[in-house]
Amino acid sequence: MKGKIALVTGATGGLGNYVTQALLDAGATVVGVSRKISQSDFNSPAFTAVPGEISTAQGAKAVVDQVLSRFGRLDVLAHLVGGFAGGKSIAETDDATFQRMFDLNLNAVFHILRATIPAMRTTGSGRIVAIGSRAALEPGPGIGAYSASKAAMVALMRTAALENKDAGLTVNVILPGTMDTPANRASDPNADFSKWVRPTTVAALITWLAGNGGKDVNGAIIPVYGADA
Repeated sequence: MKGKIALVTGATGGLGNYVTQALLDAGATVVGVSRKISQSDFNSPAFTAVPGEISTAQGAKAVVDQVLSRFGRLDVLAHLVGGFAGGKSIAETDDATFQRMFDLNLNAVFHILRATIPAMRTTGSGRIVAIGSRAALEPGPGIGAYSASKAAMVALMRTAALENKDAGLTVNVILPGTMDTPANRASDPNADFSKWVRPTTVAALITWLAGNGGKDVNGAIIPVYGADA
């Protein structure tokens, strides 16, 4: 991936650290975005930290404008930002929780797609990969708002894949099961962590999809469920 410019949203999260490092190891120049991020988070001259907020149209555009101003192009978008809320039935879910799930899991995707697609269409080989959730296809009780927001996100991504295949731009979604991150371990300390999805597995898949190997994969919804499949 030498010469490729990759933008990673949520670059310092439980998955973002692995994805950013995997892309750097593959030879890409990586711009990492998060609300709180610094240059010292990754020890590589090919890494650039951009503190930013992509949950609004203005914020997403500002981040992408910085990338284009500095590097002149954008080849890869790895969108990892999202959020989870659960534990209440649909009848018990309040408006604020429902709206927050759609802001984090759908609206942020819309804003970053709209900001990146015009520039990525010009490369002839752009790659967009986003993280969804198993719950997008297999909703369960108590996570209605989360599941609905992730399902809508999948529909939006598949639409982007169809709209931009003429420009050689691929758009794919990974649907992981529970990932073995510190936050998930803290929230469910009695779980069998060996059954959870390893972040390194997802990072390797994103890196492959972002490279030449993934050029023929477009509009895919890829399940990565680990031992709980």
